[in-house]
Amino acid sequence: MTTRALKKYVLPIGLIIVFLVGYSKLLPAAVKEKYATVDIGKVFDEYEKTKKYDQEFQTEGRLKQEERDAIVHEVRRLRDELALLAEDARRDKQAAVDVKVKELESFDTDVRKNLGEKRNQAVREVFQDIENVMTQLGERKGYDFIFNDRALLYRNKQFDITPEVLKELNAKYAKTKKR
Repeated sequence: MTTRALKKYVLPIGLIIVFLVGYSKLLPAAVKEKYATVDIGKVFDEYEKTKKYDQEFQTEGRLKQEERDAIVHEVRRLRDELALLAEDARRDKQAAVDVKVKELESFDTDVRKNLGEKRNQAVREVFQDIENVMTQLGERKGYDFIFNDRALLYRNKQFDITPEVLKELNAKYAKTKKR
C-alpha cells in the first residue's frame, strides 16, 4: 500500500476508534447493575420464627428425654429384679426385660425420625419465608442480583442488606403471629 492509500484509511479508522472508546465509557453508566449481599446464616439465626421453632424443639426434646428416661429406669428395675430371681422365674422376667429393651429401641428410632422430619419441615418453611422476602425486596428495590455473602470471596459492606431483610422478615412474621 502506498502512503496516500494509508492516509485515506487512517482518518475513518481513527474516528471509529475514538467513537468506540467514547461509547464504551458511556455504556457502563447506562447499564449499571444493582446488587446486594445477604448473610443467610445470620438471617436464619435471627429470624423470630427460627427462634420459636428452636424453643419448641428444645421443649419437645426435653419431654421425649423424660419419656426415654422412664423407659430406661424400667429396664434397669427389671434387670435388678432379674438378678434376684431363681433360675426358672428368670426366663419370664428376661422376656419382660427384652420387651422393654425393644420398646426403648423403637422409641429412640421413632423420636429421632419424627423430630428429624419436623426439623426439616421447619427449616424448609423458614428458608421459603426468607426466599420470598428477598424476592419481594429485590423486586421492590430494583436489585438485579442478591448474593449469599458466604459464597463470595470479597464484598464491600455497603452492599450488605442483611439488616433490611431481617427487619422485613420479622415484621411479616409478627403480623402473621397476631392473626
